[in-house]
Amino acid sequence: MFLAQEIIRKKRNGEALSTEEIQFFVNGIVNGAVSEGQIAALGMAVYFNDMNMDERVAITSAMRDSGTVLNWDHLNLDGPIVDKHSTGGVGDVTSLMLGPMVAACGGYVPMISGRGLGHTGGTLDKFDAIPGYNTEADNALLSKVVKEVGVAIIGQTGDLVPADKRFYSIRDNTATVESISLITASILSKKLAAGLESLVMDVKVGTGAFMPTYEASEELARSITAVANGAGTKTTAILTDMNQVLASSAGNAVEVKEAIDFLTGRYRNPRLYEVTMALCEEMLLLGGLASSQAEARSKLNAVLDNGRAAEIFGRMVSGLGGPADFVEAYDKYLPQASIIRPVYAEKAGFAHSMDTRELGLSVVTLGGGRLKPGDALDYSVGLTEVCALGDEINADKPLAMVHAQTEAGFEEAAAAVKAAIEVSDTRPEKQVEVYKAIRAEDL
Repeated sequence: MFLAQEIIRKKRNGEALSTEEIQFFVNGIVNGAVSEGQIAALGMAVYFNDMNMDERVAITSAMRDSGTVLNWDHLNLDGPIVDKHSTGGVGDVTSLMLGPMVAACGGYVPMISGRGLGHTGGTLDKFDAIPGYNTEADNALLSKVVKEVGVAIIGQTGDLVPADKRFYSIRDNTATVESISLITASILSKKLAAGLESLVMDVKVGTGAFMPTYEASEELARSITAVANGAGTKTTAILTDMNQVLASSAGNAVEVKEAIDFLTGRYRNPRLYEVTMALCEEMLLLGGLASSQAEARSKLNAVLDNGRAAEIFGRMVSGLGGPADFVEAYDKYLPQASIIRPVYAEKAGFAHSMDTRELGLSVVTLGGGRLKPGDALDYSVGLTEVCALGDEINADKPLAMVHAQTEAGFEEAAAAVKAAIEVSDTRPEKQVEVYKAIRAEDL
């Protein structure tokens, strides 16, 4: 028999907790045997004294197992169960193309996604812009669409990882969110509860990233790779750039439009293409669907060029309640802002640097993101044609197009865009899209 206060004392004193102690405490989080004060105390003790890798594996596994863990054996799928997760960014629309692309190459992608909070956009919010699309599908519908289409992107069901819901809300209120150990456990417990065979983690670096420095992003990437592999799921973390908006747009409906244009070949932002391909290639390699990056890229380009990936996106949308002709007629369904107008820089020159976080927050203030959980969203607002670093900015080339519902909203967003993008007389060095991959063998 363990005592919660003794477990807290042990961690407070900098000692390592056993797997059994961690399991006892996590069970207490779920069944109420551990109080809110005790959960807060353990969070603070971990924040100051950290956890070793064995402890991180133990807490991640215990949280994963605190509710339903999905199992796909009964579907007799003929391919690997793979997924990707991102630490979040601005204009990060990769999931919408990546799921159908990997499914078109023979993988099965049951993607449990989240909503936006703070400056980052949420994948579920983007799908909520599609009329009828059910982001809260139950496990039966999730299984049906994964089996028939190969990919389903939905939200976390109520019985997945209940320990994380309670623990995270208390950490958020007690200033213990910024712990690599607990961030690792929170992210991975939710992904691993989806019953994955392999996972690719997209860890962002730069002015729009969750982690404040490159070093912190790499530390998180290494932790996630070590813990996920330790918990039995083949995982690679890839460090990608968020020093500028990833796509050409940021917002909900506008990003859905860009994803469809990408899949159908109407327009593919070069940076978005490189990051999406890097993540997809690694998913195919981990899933045994390709034996080299070159083979993976060739297969992925083929399903983009022959329309198979776009077809799968359309089938996923209709399978989850959306319009059957959405890919062909998305303009008929997606909401559009009443004001769509360019924002010009005060002087000509080159886009030299970008405060990506501030650009994300400009979308929030337009109504496209949440100031607090539960806020209603305006799916039509956002930014499009966002310049890339190095672009020549002049009277013919705006910094971005703002999609707003009111003049006041437009003016506020326009001022934020001008303040966030520095225009200089010199062209900056080209930004890297993908910094490095951290695989199990690299640890």
